[in-house]
Amino acid sequence: MLRRLDLRGPLGDLGAVLARPSTAPDGPLDDVRAIIADVRERGDAALRDLTVRYDGVDLENVIVDPEDVASAPARIDPVVLEALEFAAAAIRRHHEGQRRAELRTDEDGLCVRSISRPVQRAGCYAPGGRAAYPSTVLMTAVPARVAGVGVVVLCVPPGPDGRVADVTLAAAAVAGVDVVYAVGGAQAVAAMAYGTASIPAVDVIAGPGNVYVALAKREVAGHVGVPSAFAGPSEVVVVADSTVPPAFAAIDVVVQAEHGPGGLAWLITWDEAVSEAIEAEVDRIVATAPRRDEITATLDDAGWSVLVDGPDEALAVADAIAPEHLQLMVADAGGLSERVRNAGAVFCGPWSPASLGDYVAGPSHVLPTAGTARFAGALTVADFTRDIHLITADRSALLRLAPHVVALAGAEGLDAHAESVRLRVAEADGSGNG
Repeated sequence: MLRRLDLRGPLGDLGAVLARPSTAPDGPLDDVRAIIADVRERGDAALRDLTVRYDGVDLENVIVDPEDVASAPARIDPVVLEALEFAAAAIRRHHEGQRRAELRTDEDGLCVRSISRPVQRAGCYAPGGRAAYPSTVLMTAVPARVAGVGVVVLCVPPGPDGRVADVTLAAAAVAGVDVVYAVGGAQAVAAMAYGTASIPAVDVIAGPGNVYVALAKREVAGHVGVPSAFAGPSEVVVVADSTVPPAFAAIDVVVQAEHGPGGLAWLITWDEAVSEAIEAEVDRIVATAPRRDEITATLDDAGWSVLVDGPDEALAVADAIAPEHLQLMVADAGGLSERVRNAGAVFCGPWSPASLGDYVAGPSHVLPTAGTARFAGALTVADFTRDIHLITADRSALLRLAPHVVALAGAEGLDAHAESVRLRVAEADGSGNG
């Protein structure tokens, strides 16, 4: 099930040997661009046609009845509702700590204030089709609410019956989503970015999805705010040694693979006996897994068991992959975690499975995939806000700073920039015309 890759010895150019699934093959990218163009041109009519094509249902109205959303918590298992509320509280607590206080500097008559302001409208995306993801609703909408966004909307693909799952609607109610739209895929991203008669355009789009959704967000970035991480198919790298039960490491390799194809699931170890034991456990788990088809689709394409010489080499391989989830199931997990450079989230020790982060730890599980952890991180409150600078100078500050402005403007050949302060200096000296 896991293919063996022996990297013992000099590692060399890891980029040449560490294959990952392609995130932008020409076919999907061409399809995504066609979908976006169709939605921009035909609006709701395109949404209806595309929903028939991709979801197999014909919806006259993509807006989910607000009463259906409000009453959803009463229609789900009370134990699940309690878990949703528990998770929402944990997510809220964590993200409240991310809110920025005003930054202010005062120096000789120059006052600079940096203030954080939320966007007016945020669009959240939760995947559907293969499974319901109420946790993703919480992980996107709750941070947006903590940021102070005025209107939070949610797009989620409808099920075969044309309805959004009650558990997803319940999560929307718990998170305080304003409007839910039963539309998914690249067409949902296009609708939120450019607007249709039913779906007003938003300022920021957040949330994970398949390669079509992730590529669509890349395509609309610039017209609408999109976090820099490529939040695509799920990934995990498990680094394990002989101190961890093989079943623990094996199930954690499988966990992210059950999301379906397009992601990756890697095991890295420096102990061949450990590799063999975990590989056997993976085979055993997959044989009876309810989502066997999804798991095997991922593992057949991007399931690897990697042998290296030691912890340093394991970390080098993990950093080169830059995975969404990195699990350090080794004797000195804490020490090794301090040296990680590239990962969306790191889970340390045998009692910290990535499932905690997926649901209740607090940070958003919307994480960078496809190697974007090299430069991007998890979804945070900052993704729903922007900083505005308020700059106030008095007369003395302008006179003090003017020579530097004139010098720099002159060096850049921008005379009007220099003149804007020279005029004020002349006025202050009493030699102007004012």
